[in-house]
Amino acid sequence: MTPALNKPLPEFEALATSGVKFTPAAFAGQTVVLYFYPKDNTPGCTTEAMQFRDHHKDFVKAGAVVFGVSRDNMASHDKFKQALELPFELIADTEEKLCHMFGVVKNKIMYGKKVKGIERSTFLIDGSGVLRAEWRGLKVAGHVEEVLKAVKALKKA
Repeated sequence: MTPALNKPLPEFEALATSGVKFTPAAFAGQTVVLYFYPKDNTPGCTTEAMQFRDHHKDFVKAGAVVFGVSRDNMASHDKFKQALELPFELIADTEEKLCHMFGVVKNKIMYGKKVKGIERSTFLIDGSGVLRAEWRGLKVAGHVEEVLKAVKALKKA
């Protein structure tokens, strides 16, 4: 079931770095930013992760928890997280369960071949587990600031 705007998320479980188990219920009462990205250690994804890292204190101050999600395995995530000194956890969605649930798996053309890839997307979930905003097929530049603005607006609401 794909999450719909202004509707509660279905219950699910995902494993993240540092042994964190993510479920919507586990983060009840907190705003959650779930950002999906194609691959660890690629230029756009590295830039996006660093921007979330550089604004992390602002997200925390606004009452939000940030999670990055990709199809990479835990070992890749651990290296990526360590190399960039990321202060947030990364979810290893190796079976693409979350990617399919959020509808971010898309057909892309890479070097003339059709491949299934992850569309860079971010989802904002409020403290009661309701999907409040989504950004799909986004460009990295200015995106993190836009998400932060939405998190702050949610806090005021």
